[in-house]
Amino acid sequence: MGGNLVKRYLGDLLYAVLGGIGIGVGGTVYLSLDNKVVGAFLFTIGLFIIMTTGLNLFTGKVAYIFDRPPQYLITVLMIYIGNFLGTGLVGLLIRMTRYGPAISEAAGAIVDTKLSDSLLSIFILAALCNFIIFAACDGYNRVEHELGKYLGLFLGVAVFILCGFEHCIANMFYFTVSGRWAGMTVVYLAVMTAGNIVGGVTTPLARRLYRWLVGTQK
Repeated sequence: MGGNLVKRYLGDLLYAVLGGIGIGVGGTVYLSLDNKVVGAFLFTIGLFIIMTTGLNLFTGKVAYIFDRPPQYLITVLMIYIGNFLGTGLVGLLIRMTRYGPAISEAAGAIVDTKLSDSLLSIFILAALCNFIIFAACDGYNRVEHELGKYLGLFLGVAVFILCGFEHCIANMFYFTVSGRWAGMTVVYLAVMTAGNIVGGVTTPLARRLYRWLVGTQK
């Protein structure tokens, strides 16, 4: 039984690394474009890859921590680590390419804005971000209409980017490709992560409360 659990966690880690790579690719295309509206929509390639291939993304999985047994927290932690490894890998590799200097500079400008913000602002923007991303991912799983499934993904990602909301996994990529990791960066990432958790669990908890109040399985 213990060996099977280890294999399961390693599998979760592997799929999280691949999920992080997907987000890194999305971040790369966003930073490569001057038109940020187009870039915001194309960033969705990362979430598209994750949802259509069944990969792991922390901001999606963490939303269900109150609906799963306690050991699910280990799964979420493994996914967080895997996403960090995946985004970091893409960030480091991009820095080694001919596009590295330009993308690193573009990411640096974004990171400077984030690190000059207040922690309260970061937390609020992160909570709003994952409220939207949960709706996009949950909608993909629930909506039967094919166009609606994908429209939700693209709108969800584009809106959170254009609003300047904070996504901890995307920011892992920005921090790495810009070369801006430092002590305060870790603090800001922790606050972003906490905000994403709060935003992610809001709708699932509201559903549980709704079911208790009205006695349905909606």
